[in-house]
Amino acid sequence: MRLKKAAAVFLCAASIIATMDCSVKASVNDNSSELEQKLEEAYVYTLPLMLVDATAAKMTNTVEATSTQAPVNQLIHARGLANADSKNVVTPNVDTVYSQVYLDLSEDAVILEMPKTERFCMAEVLDAYTNCISLMDAASFENSSEKFIFTGKSFDGEVPDGMTEIKCPTDLAWVIIRTLCSGDEDLENVYEIQSGMDTYTLSQYASGSTEEKSEGTYDAKYDYIPVQYLMGLSMEDYFTKANQLMEENPPAEEDSALMETLKEINVGPGLTFDSTVFGDSSDSLWEKLVSGISAACTEKSAKFIVQNGVWNYFGEPIAEFGTEYDYRALVALGGLGANPVSVAVYPKATTDSEGGRLNGANRYVLHFDKENIPETLENGFWSVTLYNSSDNLLSDNELDRYCINDRSDIEYNEDGSFDIYIQNEKPTDDLIKNWLPAPTGDFHLYLRVYLPDEKIISNEWEMPSINILEEE
Repeated sequence: MRLKKAAAVFLCAASIIATMDCSVKASVNDNSSELEQKLEEAYVYTLPLMLVDATAAKMTNTVEATSTQAPVNQLIHARGLANADSKNVVTPNVDTVYSQVYLDLSEDAVILEMPKTERFCMAEVLDAYTNCISLMDAASFENSSEKFIFTGKSFDGEVPDGMTEIKCPTDLAWVIIRTLCSGDEDLENVYEIQSGMDTYTLSQYASGSTEEKSEGTYDAKYDYIPVQYLMGLSMEDYFTKANQLMEENPPAEEDSALMETLKEINVGPGLTFDSTVFGDSSDSLWEKLVSGISAACTEKSAKFIVQNGVWNYFGEPIAEFGTEYDYRALVALGGLGANPVSVAVYPKATTDSEGGRLNGANRYVLHFDKENIPETLENGFWSVTLYNSSDNLLSDNELDRYCINDRSDIEYNEDGSFDIYIQNEKPTDDLIKNWLPAPTGDFHLYLRVYLPDEKIISNEWEMPSINILEEE
């Protein structure tokens, strides 16, 4: 698979070697409901793959590296923390600064160099289907820096001494590096860490040309929002592209049973899709499927949603999905590139403890008992971040304060507990340190916990209540 070429042919029909099985057409009238079920299974299975590819095409659509895009196999280093003006990504966190790279491993291995850190700095490696295949914790490195070499499915070369090989089952892969940042005053320290990161191919390493960075290409047709773009594709274009991607990024062995089933509608690597097998109603069938996929996946994934008081979050096996395809698709739609729970959990609350919608017309107190302050492993951390419900973005406020976290200068109660005051109106001076400003309308909260301890992972903790603060 060549990511550069994949981007260039994203809207074109793929060159597929197999032909349509005519027996499928003959069975449409007799077995239409069964075919429709297979179509939904095919869409659910391929959606994460298609989203990763579309996102990669957008993020590598540039001649030179910037803080938001970079050519394939080159690092993208975000500069600065998110604020109320950040509108490119919904529910942005204000705890970490991101670095990331989209890998094309079809022709060469790619090396990532990372420095050892004294803070949370975690690299997550995802295959083309959004499965987490490796984690690298820079705070645990034994040496001042480490080199990791990513190899694709056809790699047969030698791994240089001193490098850790990460075998990727797909030639398209994605590395996301999250580095803890404790506010704007800490950004220069994060930039120094980023400056110690680099990527280059094995061939560049062998020739001593690791500092050379190839130019990429730009095409205006990839200036899209990936989810919206995919949902605008016809059934024919969607599965033609999906079949091509599956040929370049083969399904896992554990997916073989589903692949056999999907062959009946000619979805799979090396197959030629033909939407006419669904008859004259194919367009309406596709429109209904696409518009309802999020709700359908949510319903089928309910068993993985962890509830704790008014909070809920995606639980295991997030990022380590196995054959839970509906859950994998739901997470891809809701937050592409999610961490496994061993790295982070993201509880969300939209209502107060009485069941009322969170709204800036009220004043709330978020209370943490001393024994229920989130516990983390070494270098872990937690934060409470507020977002507007209208757009899932950070809420503008006079303090430019979007979260309160374990690094904030808050006031604790005498018993070791603490309270976060959430309201639109500025509180009295004695509460300012613990004030999380709210908008005038509806909002919701995320309580992020990175490197949570086992008590949190197993949901054996009591999450904080959100109570309306009565008028004095």
